[in-house]
Amino acid sequence: MNLQANYEQIPLKEYAERAYLDYSMYVVLDRALPFVGDGLKPVQRRIIYAMSELGLAATAKPKKSARTIGDVIGKFHPHGDSSCYEAMVLMAQPFSYRYPLVDGQGNFGSPDDPKSFAAMRYTESKLSPIAEALLGELAHGTVDWVPNFDGTMDEPSWLPARVPHVLLNGSMGIAVGMATDIPPHNLREVISACIRLLDDPDATVADLFEHVRGPDYPTEAEIITPRGDLLAMYENGIGSVRARAVYQREEGNIVITALPHQVSPSKILEQIAAQMRAKKLPMIEDLRDESDHENPIRLVIVPRSNRVDADEMMQHLFATTDLEKSFRINLNMIGLDGRPQVKNLKRILTEWLSFRTNTVTRRLENRLAKVERRLHLLEALRIAYLNLDEVIRIVRTEDEPRPVLIARFKLSDEQADYILETRLRQLARLEEMKITAEADQLEEERARINVLLKSPAKLKSLIKQELNADAQKFGDDRRSPLVERDVAHALDESALVASEPVTVVLSQKGWARAAKGHDVDAEGLNYREGDGLLAAVKARTTQQVAFIDSTGRAYSTAAHTLPSARGNGEPLTGRFSPAAGASFDAMVAGDNATRLILATDFGYGFVTRFETLTSRNKAGKQIISLSDKAKVLAPQISADPARDRIVVVTTEGHLLMFSVAELPELDKGKGNKLIEIPKAKLVAGDERVAGIAVVGESKGEVTLYAGQRKLTLRWADLVEYGGTRASRGGLLPRGLRRVERIETTG
Repeated sequence: MNLQANYEQIPLKEYAERAYLDYSMYVVLDRALPFVGDGLKPVQRRIIYAMSELGLAATAKPKKSARTIGDVIGKFHPHGDSSCYEAMVLMAQPFSYRYPLVDGQGNFGSPDDPKSFAAMRYTESKLSPIAEALLGELAHGTVDWVPNFDGTMDEPSWLPARVPHVLLNGSMGIAVGMATDIPPHNLREVISACIRLLDDPDATVADLFEHVRGPDYPTEAEIITPRGDLLAMYENGIGSVRARAVYQREEGNIVITALPHQVSPSKILEQIAAQMRAKKLPMIEDLRDESDHENPIRLVIVPRSNRVDADEMMQHLFATTDLEKSFRINLNMIGLDGRPQVKNLKRILTEWLSFRTNTVTRRLENRLAKVERRLHLLEALRIAYLNLDEVIRIVRTEDEPRPVLIARFKLSDEQADYILETRLRQLARLEEMKITAEADQLEEERARINVLLKSPAKLKSLIKQELNADAQKFGDDRRSPLVERDVAHALDESALVASEPVTVVLSQKGWARAAKGHDVDAEGLNYREGDGLLAAVKARTTQQVAFIDSTGRAYSTAAHTLPSARGNGEPLTGRFSPAAGASFDAMVAGDNATRLILATDFGYGFVTRFETLTSRNKAGKQIISLSDKAKVLAPQISADPARDRIVVVTTEGHLLMFSVAELPELDKGKGNKLIEIPKAKLVAGDERVAGIAVVGESKGEVTLYAGQRKLTLRWADLVEYGGTRASRGGLLPRGLRRVERIETTG
């Protein structure tokens, strides 16, 4: 036996290309994309057709969904029952479909969880009234029929839709190399655009846009996309639509009454609650879901006080939750030519009107053929009545009356058979009158149909009448209001944090933490072994904290993000990326406009704004130019640089006070000399600046620390050390000439 005849040898590359192409075409044409004519994917079309075959019209009694799905997968759609049932459930959900095609009884899911529907053995279903607009003309010769998957019966290639269903309920699908995202639209608006296009075939997309103003989702959420963007979407066939939840004020609370399409209320609550747990919504006190049967969507947000700006808070929630959602639009569908294509609004409606015109023409031609056939048979009855005796004689005497009747009265085979099958009582005088009346009525109908078929204008008029009738029967008002609004933006992080006092503590080894309140004993906190207090500053949770390392680079972070002082804090090297070997030597907290004095122990400094120290870069930014072996001193805040005084003291007891205004204001650099220190002593390390302090004019005091001794100098005492910037200053009393640090104490 020669086995070579049973297989074909082809290159693997060619086989793979052919197999993948066949698969991709199957997915595109027979699974994922809708047909422009009826707006349905094959599985949806088969479900609706199978339900009609089961007699599940809108006026009928529903049957178990399992029965319907069994017929669908057994006769037309040989795929999984769960996916097929899910497709049917989707067509029954009023929150998923703008115009549901299936009327479901039982648990068909909820807006909170669309996939929480019961199993098909528990639910019942039938077609909804609008399904008539898809099926009403199916038996009138309007569609092509093809064999089902096993060739045992025929199924329709498409359904004769009387309305542009492809736009009414929209469609979503992912094919191979392409996808579709068609939004739902309002039936009245779409039909109005169709009539405009019938009256004016040269109408532009902008003209049609006067009728189809935008998508119309099943929910009442606002569509906030600008009109120009919507028009561009319809002109190009691609774009996006942004929908926003609707809210109102009730007794000081905010009540959300509508959510964007396919947004779950439970997900919204979860998103808001997550921000509340993260302490990012200090203005919200409580959150409740009061949804019920009468109010399907009712989410209540309770502000912390009546001083909360509700609109500002909602803007933040729109930006950070699914209360505002963007929907991708891709008007990709299978056209009349059987090819997938992204179409603009005019192309979609033009092709559908061509489809509808062809459908109505086929319906009229089918009806005309039936009318002419009936007239043909009625003519046979009329002949039989006029020649009744002769007909009876032929039937009684002839062995084969059929050919004799045909020859005698010039009948067709069909007419002869009809006469022979006619009952005698149909030949009575009363029946003759009925035959004549029916023939006259059919003649009128034939003439009317012929006029319609021969006159494109009258055919258009018929299509418009039928469209208007369907719009009146199935249409409703727009649900999604079109309101142009700006895209929401989240509030600044500082605005989302409650303003509370904290003390930021920095250890000698670079560990940072934040303790609640300003009355904190920083030295009394617990530190890791071998570590201790380096600095502590008073701040608020809404402020930034800046850290300066030994190379003069500044790093910043929000105070509320620092760990609690109940522990040892966290190393700043985990939050920032300083140079190898660098240590954190100073820190300061404040608002962006706060004026600071930055100085080094070499006696140079300048004024800057706190904003210059902030950076989102983990590597920080260079702020102070340091001489070799120079160290950064603790920054000091100046509330009024024009009137404040700066007090500078060296380790050998030289103290100088001068006006802060004598220092330049820089964004970065070395600054100007604060106090005169002999160069030899600087190089040798014998004398450095021990610290600086800022006092107000005619008020304030400083305390100097030298070993176990300390000295407090009031304004009157400080005046004696006043001088000009960069001078040597006055010498402190003996015993305080080894100053270690200086603090402002008043």
